[in-house]
Amino acid sequence: MGSKMEGPSTPAIRRDPYEVLSVSRDSTDQEIKTAYRKLALKYHPDKNASNPEASELFKEVAYSYSILSDPEKRRQYDSAGFEALDADSMDMEIDLSNLGTVNTMFAALFSKLGVPIKTTISANVLEEALNGTVTVRPLPIGTSVSGKVEKQCAHFFGVTINEQQAESGIVVRVTSGAQSKFKLLYFEQDVNGGYGLALQEDSEKTGKVTSAGMYFLHFQVYRMDSTVNALAMAKDTEAAFFKRLEGLQPCEVSELKPGTHIFAVYGDNFFKTATYTIEAICAKSYEETTHKLKDIDAQILRKRNELRQFETEYRRALARYQEVTERYTIEKQCVDELLKQRDSIHSSFTVARSINISGSNGNLSNGSTSKVTGEDPRVESPGEDGGSADGKDKSGKKKWFNLNLRGSDKKLI
Repeated sequence: MGSKMEGPSTPAIRRDPYEVLSVSRDSTDQEIKTAYRKLALKYHPDKNASNPEASELFKEVAYSYSILSDPEKRRQYDSAGFEALDADSMDMEIDLSNLGTVNTMFAALFSKLGVPIKTTISANVLEEALNGTVTVRPLPIGTSVSGKVEKQCAHFFGVTINEQQAESGIVVRVTSGAQSKFKLLYFEQDVNGGYGLALQEDSEKTGKVTSAGMYFLHFQVYRMDSTVNALAMAKDTEAAFFKRLEGLQPCEVSELKPGTHIFAVYGDNFFKTATYTIEAICAKSYEETTHKLKDIDAQILRKRNELRQFETEYRRALARYQEVTERYTIEKQCVDELLKQRDSIHSSFTVARSINISGSNGNLSNGSTSKVTGEDPRVESPGEDGGSADGKDKSGKKKWFNLNLRGSDKKLI
């Protein structure tokens, strides 16, 4: 429920937001809000038409408030300054009233594809509300009103509650069976008689309808902003999980006092009118549901804190995993290369040996073998002329073809 006003532009030179709003670092949310409203009224362009510096100061005040009024952004700034915000500032936020037809078509296409796109509220609507020139229709508790609102326009409703209803709690809900895009707005009474935007809730698709609601139940209520870090999450699948609960943002207003309170339905469609049904309900008959809401939000907050710690562990383990997998790849390549070199050396050795044998013993016939090594050094090898190696005549020794075969000749005769 209720985010802040439309996203302010970033000043050219950024000062410490605590210094800009003249508050201390331990200031409460209410103290920051009070300081902002005081300075916003002081530097509002409508009241300083002849002072161009006031417009820049107004932007600086709005930008500082956008940081300190958001618990997550404030935590990031306190821990790491503007750098932490710059690394996380990937959300898209556009003013449809300043877009041409072509750009509007592209924005509509991205939205249709599921890309969350923040849209600002028309300056004309905010100015008319601030001047108190808007038409406010009554919306009694326990009733509903249906209608169609043009794009970048708003229908205003006044919800009057008594003391008992205020004590029980109030819920204001808007639904659209046509799945129109819209914003539910809550305005607070301005000192000048107009209405200043305090909260806004973008419609979300739930089942076959789009809906938005604001809950004033006397305890801290939270809203889920699906556009928080949307583009950054799209680039990192792990971040899409760990940042999923970061969109749970606390609402600035948790209860309403007796009296009349101003709500509005703002047409946020890109081209056509938005069809809606708005209703105001007293929470007294929903006590069990109220307790369930309080309990589930508490569980989500605890889980978010656990995930923040777990993300640190996960990132560290993931970095270590990537390190060892990279080493695995390197070691595998190294082993493959070593074995390849070994096989190459073996192949080279075998080929060289075969060439040596054929070159030194070319008269070997097929199938013959030759002793290259292992010969007995005591065995004398013959000389070139068939003699002994030392030149001595060994004819005294009988050879097989000089054996006396006379006895055998006689037998044959």
